[in-house]
Amino acid sequence: MIKNIIIIVFIIIGLFVIYNFRDHNQKRAIDACIAGSQKLDQPMTIEEAKKFCEDQIKNK
Repeated sequence: MIKNIIIIVFIIIGLFVIYNFRDHNQKRAIDACIAGSQKLDQPMTIEEAKKFCEDQIKNK
């Protein structure tokens, strides 16, 4: 009985961690894209770069 309760608690904690950090990789990719876009021949503003990067990453 106690073993089942401990397993359920670990499952709940695992789900909590997964849902809190699922966007972490996407945010890092967008930040890297924004930083890279500042080095282009035609630099964009931060807002333009963010919108462009979000669209490109979501399409892939």
